Amino acid sequence: MAGTGFGVILAVVGRAASDENRSMALGIATAAGSMGQIIGPPVADYLLKSMNWSMVFLIFAAAILAILVLLPLMRGEESPANKAELEESLSQILMKAFYDPSYSMIFLGFFSCGFQLGFVTAHFPAFVTEVCANIAPDSIMRSIGITSTSALGAFAIAVIGAANVVGTITAGALGKNYSKKYLLSLIYVGRTIASIAFIVMPMTPTSVLVFSVVMGSLWLATVPLTSGLVAHIYGLKYMGTLYGIVFFSHQLGSFLGVWLGGTLYDQFGSYDIVWWIGIAVGIFSAIIHLPVREQSLAERQAV
Repeated sequence: MAGTGFGVILAVVGRAASDENRSMALGIATAAGSMGQIIGPPVADYLLKSMNWSMVFLIFAAAILAILVLLPLMRGEESPANKAELEESLSQILMKAFYDPSYSMIFLGFFSCGFQLGFVTAHFPAFVTEVCANIAPDSIMRSIGITSTSALGAFAIAVIGAANVVGTITAGALGKNYSKKYLLSLIYVGRTIASIAFIVMPMTPTSVLVFSVVMGSLWLATVPLTSGLVAHIYGLKYMGTLYGIVFFSHQLGSFLGVWLGGTLYDQFGSYDIVWWIGIAVGIFSAIIHLPVREQSLAERQAV
């Protein structure tokens, strides 16, 4: 999965796009990845009613393999890099990045994104099913044809994916004209506020869907901004490697979000502690992006 994820895709898109349109292009590419999240959960919920999970897994695997036929259609000329960037070796840019505090801040800041996404993706349907188990379907559920809490959980993940399409494209568009680090801080603040409101207010099917829309609009909005920030500061030639390292932090967060969610639930019978951990790391990310120097290394060296 790591070898076919955002680290590879966004590096290709970033090099193919112009400086002016790169942020928007990265947003569109990220949004496209949500289409599976919109379609997948409801389809899985439907299939699980008539077959076991392993067969559903194989059906999804076959669908993914079918996408391979599209790969030869990928074309596009890369944007030209400046002379200094072309002459730079991988070891040189890695040393510059590792000694740059801004790169460390971007790396650490992306951790909470993975933690929050990993936890919600893996545990949110179960959380909704459990918490809303004794709540009768309301008018919102009935109006969209949802008759069970398990279906509500699957639908909520699909809603997150749909809202994410709008959110990531919007973030990419805003990243063209506004500071990416401040936009990232605002996204993490928004996630924090949404999560606090969701867990302290009474749980209803309507609040589940409202949270899904809000969280979905902020879901992967960090990706075009983070990848765009890496490309802007450190150049395009080794964007794939540098963003891949940053994305490793995201995946560490995803692992802990999924693992802690299950471990702490087994221990305490509740997801409350994990929700508050997610809120805490979100606040951390909102703060740590603020000191990032958004000026490119080439511009800093020219001063």
